[in-house]
Amino acid sequence: MSDERLQNLALRSTITSGGRLLLSVAQVPVEPPGDGELLIQVEAAPINPSDLLNLLGPAELSTMAAAGSGTSRVLTAAVPESRLHALQGRLDEPAPIGNEGAGTVVGSGPGLQHLLGKKVSALAGGMFCRYRTISAELCIVLPDGTNAAEGAGLLVNPLTALAMVETMWREGHRALVNTAAASNLGQMLTRICQIDGIDSVNIVRSQAQVDLLKAMGARYVVNSTAVDFRSELAEAIAATAATIAFDAVGGGRLAHHILRAMEAVARRGARELTQGSAPKKQLYVYGRLDRSALELDWDYGTRWSVGIFVMTSVLQDVGPARAAELRDRIVREMKTTFASRYAATIGLFDLLDPQMLAAIAKMATGQKYLLDPTRRPGSA
Repeated sequence: MSDERLQNLALRSTITSGGRLLLSVAQVPVEPPGDGELLIQVEAAPINPSDLLNLLGPAELSTMAAAGSGTSRVLTAAVPESRLHALQGRLDEPAPIGNEGAGTVVGSGPGLQHLLGKKVSALAGGMFCRYRTISAELCIVLPDGTNAAEGAGLLVNPLTALAMVETMWREGHRALVNTAAASNLGQMLTRICQIDGIDSVNIVRSQAQVDLLKAMGARYVVNSTAVDFRSELAEAIAATAATIAFDAVGGGRLAHHILRAMEAVARRGARELTQGSAPKKQLYVYGRLDRSALELDWDYGTRWSVGIFVMTSVLQDVGPARAAELRDRIVREMKTTFASRYAATIGLFDLLDPQMLAAIAKMATGQKYLLDPTRRPGSA
C-alpha cells in the first residue's frame, strides 16, 4: 500500500494565548517509515487520565461547545487566564494527543518487512490518529491471535504499576499504599501485589469500590469517605507495615492522612519521641484527580518525603535489561493481570461531542473508554 494513498486523521488540542481550548480532528500527512521505523494503522487507543490532562488542560468543562461538521468541527472551552502562565510551552500550538495504542503494521523501514501485518502495541505519543510512524524500539509485537483492543492498554498502566513495585523494592520498603485503587491501574497494582506476595493498603471512595476489590481478593481496603477512615487506615498500615504510598488524588488532605497514619503507627509503643519517629516514609503523587492544593503539615517524623512519580524515569533507572523483563511479563500476563476493560468504544469525532467528553472526563470507576480511530463519524 502506497503511503500517498493513505488518508490520515489526527486529534489536535490547542490552548490559545487568548484563553481558549480548541479541539479538532485534522487531516495530516502520513510519514513514510525510515530506518528502524514502522507505519502503524492505529485501531485502538485507551483514553487514560494522562491523555485527558493533555487533551483538556485546565479548561472549564462547563463552558464546552461545538460547531461545524466533519474536519471543520471544533470543540471550544474557556481556559482561566490565571492558568495560562503554566502553559507557555504549548500556547497556540496544536498538540498531538494519545500516549499509547495498538494496531497493524502496514509499512516498514529496511529490514523490518517481516513485521508487516503484525499487531503491535506502542508507547509513542500522538496515538489518537489513524496512522502513526513509530520507532520499532517503542513497539511490542503482540502474540498471534491478539486483537488491537487487547493490546491497546499494555504499556502505560501496566508499566506504571510494575514501576511502582520496582520503586518499593529499590527503596527498601516492604508494603505499599495505593489510592484510587478501584481504577484500571489500581486494580492492576492489586493483582500484581497478590501474585508477588506483597501486602497493600487499597484506598477507595465508596462502599461499592470496597466490595469490588474485596471480591478480587484484596485484604486491606479502606473507604476514604467513611466516618472511621482514619482509624481504619492506621490499622491497615499497622497490619502491613506499609511505608510507601502512590497517590493518584494529588490534592486535598488524603496524602496528609496517609503520612500521618504511617507516623502514628511508627510511634506506637515508643517513648520520648520528641521529634517523631525515624523510619522513612515516602509518598509519590502520580495523578491529580483532586485539582485543589496538596495540604501537608510537618508532623510525620524525622524522615519523610513527598515526590512526583514518573514511570519513564523509573524505567530509565532500572536499565534496559530489567525494563525488557517487565515488558515480557506484561505480554505473558496480558489477558489476566494486565487485562483492561472498557465501558465503550468511540471514534475520533466523538471526542468533539461535549456530552461525550464530559462523561469521559469524569474518570468514574468502570467507565474507561477505548478510542478506535478507524471509525467513521456516526458509526456504532
